[in-house]
Amino acid sequence: MSRILLVYTGGTIGMIKNPETGVLTAFNFDELLSNIPELRLLEHDISTVSFDEPVDSSDMDTTDYVKLANLIEENFEDYDGFVVLHGSDTMSYTASVISFMFENLKKPIIFTGSQLPIGDLRTDAKENLITSIQLAGLKEQGKTVIKEVGLYFEYKLYRANRTTKVNAEHFEAFESANFPPIAESGVNLKINYEKLLKPNMRKKMVVHKSLNDNILILKLFPGINYDTLHHIFNTPHIEGIIIETFGSGNAKTNKWFVDLLKGLVGRGVYVVNVTQCVGGAVLMGKYATSEGLKRLGVISGGDITTEAAVGKMMYLLNKNLGPKVFKTIFETSLRGEMN
Repeated sequence: MSRILLVYTGGTIGMIKNPETGVLTAFNFDELLSNIPELRLLEHDISTVSFDEPVDSSDMDTTDYVKLANLIEENFEDYDGFVVLHGSDTMSYTASVISFMFENLKKPIIFTGSQLPIGDLRTDAKENLITSIQLAGLKEQGKTVIKEVGLYFEYKLYRANRTTKVNAEHFEAFESANFPPIAESGVNLKINYEKLLKPNMRKKMVVHKSLNDNILILKLFPGINYDTLHHIFNTPHIEGIIIETFGSGNAKTNKWFVDLLKGLVGRGVYVVNVTQCVGGAVLMGKYATSEGLKRLGVISGGDITTEAAVGKMMYLLNKNLGPKVFKTIFETSLRGEMN
């Protein structure tokens, strides 16, 4: 038997429809077993806790990330695994930053949610919830199997910081284009053991709670102009910019564009190059259109997702690292977020 803590932050999965009015209201997780009797079949001891006021995932920010990390840390020794119920729209962002906040994690923190409310007749919430609990409590020979932050949705458990929400309509809402699922649910649970993170069991877990949100995401598009970028790049408080470039990391070669980037880097603003493609990686220098970025000292995001790049930058900016060290660390996989 494993002890599992369900943490409800907000989102569709925690909503139930009032049969009289049809209005969606927050689900009472103290009545979880009476509403989802299938959970009685699980050989786990399940406890629940909710944010005092559920937060729509669109409203999540660094304050909520720290609140969630604190909640898990406070209960860490009392439970074998954690399942975080979260709105799907920004789940990849939250799950990614949590993966960086928990260094040398030795227990599973699994994010899940749903496209339909838990009380809906056709809901995907029950399967997502039940299997997430099974995975969070999974042990072999008395030892926890999964020791990382995962995201479970529609029969697949992904490494959380490899995911992106790609569909607002289908139950298969998430994709991990550059990394295979670490587990799949079918007739049996199939674990991809070779791909699981293996923490150093001798080192203590460290929870990092100092995050910096003075960052910006910029998606390039053909025709983007000097006046717009000049205004954006001169925002006083910005400390890091993630630029979504074309293909394998290509961008404009106009002198004005290069000069603007040069000015950013010169002021100590960290610039990270990620591809705006769903899959693939940044390979700066492969084409002439990215060679200039490489010479300027722009950081290569490799095959990192935009969501993970945001979480990684929030985590690193307050570490007081020098430019060269920051670049080296960002281009290095810390939590399995990049190849």
